[in-house]
Amino acid sequence: MYFVFKGDDLAVVFAIVFGFLWGAAIFNMDRYIVSSINKSASTNKQILQATPRILLAIMIGMVISRPIELKIFDKEIKERLKVSYLNGQRAKIDTLNKAFEKKYQVEFGRLNQQKATRDSLEKGIKADRQKLNFEIFGNKTTETSGVMGYGPYAKRKEAEIAQRTAELDSLKANINKSESFVDKRKEFDGLFTEKLYTKKQLDSLSDIAGFADRNWALGQLKFNVDGTRDNNTAIAVTFIGLLFIFFECLPVFVKLMSARGPYDYAIADGDEVSIYHSKKDKDFHLEVADNIHETRVDSESSKKKEIIKGKAYRDLEKYDWDSEG
Repeated sequence: MYFVFKGDDLAVVFAIVFGFLWGAAIFNMDRYIVSSINKSASTNKQILQATPRILLAIMIGMVISRPIELKIFDKEIKERLKVSYLNGQRAKIDTLNKAFEKKYQVEFGRLNQQKATRDSLEKGIKADRQKLNFEIFGNKTTETSGVMGYGPYAKRKEAEIAQRTAELDSLKANINKSESFVDKRKEFDGLFTEKLYTKKQLDSLSDIAGFADRNWALGQLKFNVDGTRDNNTAIAVTFIGLLFIFFECLPVFVKLMSARGPYDYAIADGDEVSIYHSKKDKDFHLEVADNIHETRVDSESSKKKEIIKGKAYRDLEKYDWDSEG
């Protein structure tokens, strides 16, 4: 339970409270289900009675084994979380950059064109300077005279270089303005604030990771970074879960495999006595009801007779006997 609530300030308190409630609930439920298996019944009926407990044991084993697995593979989980957080941050930055480039597509197109022109000019100026040096020092090529000295060709080439250098300087100034505009837009849109996590930040994030992230990372340990399945880790995780499932199913299996003992006879005898008492109580209440019914009938009959007699006497008293003569 502690590893489920890890990261919260009250993790220990929550773990103790929920662990106690969980243990009490499982203990009572387990005790009731196991003790209620009727050993005097047939094997199929016993298995049917144990089926809910077996299903419950499987679920309990899976739930209990998860925190243990989280602790056992804690180091590997943290490393996988760091990779995940770093990839997520990198993907976020890439998404922001792509959205920014799409938003300012025209400006980026113009800037890229200027940079291409700049690179072309720098390359051309470099080649012209080399030709100028060849001309001055008398190196013979297809474009130089091979005469040492500062002649007309050298002066003309130097003038061209100066002109193209001025164009390059002007182009660089425009590029700087464009880049300054883009940087201001990036700052306004928050691109400069989004940076890759440092090692310290990654350590902090992995330490405070919640159960969902840690559980996801544990599932990812079954796969290598390149996407292939890591059978060793997958088997280890699976067998840890199966071990706890087996522990939870063990009381039921022992109960099913064990012979009928004194406790089972005592339970069966107690049930038989309870059933006998119940039947006798039923007979008692039926007989009492019959006797009460007879008494009520006799009482009601006597009452009705007296009422009829009283009514006849009153009628006789009121009768005019003289009128008969």
